[in-house]
Amino acid sequence: VILFGLRISVVIGLGAVFFAAALGVILGLVAGFFGGLVDSVVMRIADVLVSFPTILVALLISGIARAQLSADAMLAWAPLVLIFSIAVNEWVQYARTVRASTMVEVARDYVRAAKVIGLPSGRIMGRHILPNVMSSVMVIATINLAGAILTEATLSFLGAGMPPTYPSLGTLIRIGNQFLFSGLWWIAVMPAAVLVILVLAVNIIGDYLRDRFNPKLMAR
Repeated sequence: VILFGLRISVVIGLGAVFFAAALGVILGLVAGFFGGLVDSVVMRIADVLVSFPTILVALLISGIARAQLSADAMLAWAPLVLIFSIAVNEWVQYARTVRASTMVEVARDYVRAAKVIGLPSGRIMGRHILPNVMSSVMVIATINLAGAILTEATLSFLGAGMPPTYPSLGTLIRIGNQFLFSGLWWIAVMPAAVLVILVLAVNIIGDYLRDRFNPKLMAR
């Protein structure tokens, strides 16, 4: 059961990170490449979203989905609702990082040459700028994966995440918490220990990638 819950938690975390990274990279590229009004609109939306805690936004979206969908529909759409509710507030970090890197790349000669010969903006962003900013995105995605898994576990523990029929680690901890003082402590402790080990492993990998792609450390 723990391995089944581990799989669900990892899949939801990966889905949330992928959705947030894709949205953030696209908006960051567009904002950094075009600048002006487009940049201002994207960044102001990002400023508004970052002012709200991720868990609060996720609870709000999950509550709205539960109120609008039937019980059977919610069982089918629970993973997608959970992925969207976690990712909707996490794209801001990707967008800001990609925007800053894109603004640096736009000032370089190869981008200016591509504009002079008349290449479409989409091709310049996708073929020339995007590969140069993906290293930062990979590091952020790895680090945010641990946060996405913890957010999913928190939502499921509060009863706003995965249903008991598809138990994630957070759901298993919530169910085991009911038997914590009856002598069956391992029902809650074991999935909690697996969650700690999983998040710790992801954070270690994220720290390694951050050091690996740091130019200053690579120069040493």
